[in-house]
Amino acid sequence: MSGYDLAVIGLGYVGMPLAKEATGAGLRVVGLDVDPRKVDALTAGHSYIDDLSDADLDAMLSGGFTATLDQSVLAASDAIVICVPTPLDEDHRPDLSAVRGAVASVGRYLQRGSLVVLESTTYPGTTDEVVRPILEEASGLTAGTDFHLAFSPERIDPGNPKFGLRNTPKVVGGFTTGCRDRAAAFYARFIEQVVPVSGTREAEMAKLLENTYRHVNIALVNEMAIFCDELGVNLWESIEAAATKPFGFQKFLPGPGVGGHCIPVDPSYLSHAVRKLGYPFRFVELAQEINERMPAYVAARVQRLLNRAKKPVNGSRVLLLGVTYKPDIADERETPAVPVARAFRELGAELSFADPHVKSWAVDGVPVPREEDLAAAVARADVTVLLQPHSAFDLDMVEKQAHLLLDTRGVLAEGERVERL
Repeated sequence: MSGYDLAVIGLGYVGMPLAKEATGAGLRVVGLDVDPRKVDALTAGHSYIDDLSDADLDAMLSGGFTATLDQSVLAASDAIVICVPTPLDEDHRPDLSAVRGAVASVGRYLQRGSLVVLESTTYPGTTDEVVRPILEEASGLTAGTDFHLAFSPERIDPGNPKFGLRNTPKVVGGFTTGCRDRAAAFYARFIEQVVPVSGTREAEMAKLLENTYRHVNIALVNEMAIFCDELGVNLWESIEAAATKPFGFQKFLPGPGVGGHCIPVDPSYLSHAVRKLGYPFRFVELAQEINERMPAYVAARVQRLLNRAKKPVNGSRVLLLGVTYKPDIADERETPAVPVARAFRELGAELSFADPHVKSWAVDGVPVPREEDLAAAVARADVTVLLQPHSAFDLDMVEKQAHLLLDTRGVLAEGERVERL
């Protein structure tokens, strides 16, 4: 009998919810990370994940969960799930260095009969072409015969109060049918619905399809926002009207750009896979082009607002409200607030920000002053830009007190001083 039912590699926003649900279902879980600060924080009962409270973590620790830097725990684990980051490199190509490192560690300790699952988002073929050879070479074991290998894409949506790991269907693809069945049975111990697919490539593609779908549709409404403003059409009202159709339409909203790990990053993994075939994935590349120009468009709209008030952007006080990539979370990954701030800086604006979830914020290494008193900050600013409508913000006060306000999220009523994107 092994020491652990599950070892989770990568104790971030994907790995910790997985460890929480498995521990809650009675599994013996160990978490492995290369960052000693994370291990120390977890051991001390301090959560750094939005969706995991200190109380949740206390319950996990009481349930037997441990966090460690010691890779040898992998040799005592029935199932090993890899949840490490898969960012883009400087040339916007997939960076699988963290995956390769984690897989090499697994290979050194892999035992016959174990299950290895990759959850990190990646391009189709990674599990078979990258992960499997490393595991087999390091362990001397054969996938599908000596150990089970599968891919199951993470579907974590930080800050979502309705859908978490347990009640979000789990897609699972195996290297062989036996691998798939073993992985599906494992996840079924703590997830309500498991969705098996025929192979790892289909599971890898499912994740990329989900996020590319969102990326393309967000780009569609972002482009429409730009020309609807020039046409004098209230796109926000049109979207709400279209959303009354009970079939054939899903509501997407414009915004200052896309953020988080998934939407700005994942479609590039798919584009990379298609480019290896010798041609571009034009839908994705067009969507990226449109979404990446939205921060500059936000700056241009603010410039127009200030012009009407006979003020230049240069020297004007610009207050950014909400600099995370989603409302009511502290996650700043790929936040569009960064290129928005950069655009205002280049125009000479005096920038400050207010965000209850972010204690300090820097853009390109230069700190942006944080406002503690929201009402005073709004009253002092020449223009306020609402980037994320955190529930902690008193938006009624902001709407009444702002001299000029650009609402990039369509949550405030338009008026003489307030414009929607």
